[in-house]
Amino acid sequence: MKTFKLENEPKIETGFKTPDDYFENFSVKMIEQLPAGEPKIIYIFQKRKNIILMVAAVLVIALMIPNLNYTTASSQALDRIALENYINYQSNVNQYDLMRVLETKDITNMNTSIVLEDETIEDVLSANSNLENLILE
Repeated sequence: MKTFKLENEPKIETGFKTPDDYFENFSVKMIEQLPAGEPKIIYIFQKRKNIILMVAAVLVIALMIPNLNYTTASSQALDRIALENYINYQSNVNQYDLMRVLETKDITNMNTSIVLEDETIEDVLSANSNLENLILE
């Protein structure tokens, strides 16, 4: 390989030249091009503050979702009529199962004294054709 010596080789010119008196008049031209009023100040931390607030809001919402699901699932009250229909139409539920599940407070609330006259009982028995089922129950 041929040895290369930088001092002996011809030099390449850059091709860029500055106009005459460019640097002497540069500061004057630059001052003339500056705006007259105060520049608008943009704070860097303002954008970060908005981003931090958005992340915090998403985090709070993400932490509240399981709690909201739990409260809505547990607060759904059963309709009284739907509960009675379910108990009536399910053949495997009997009075002993209900007594086992109910608390004593609930049982005492269910104890009501209903006074039926003999005439009312006779009317119901005479109107109902399934007397055998009523006797067996």
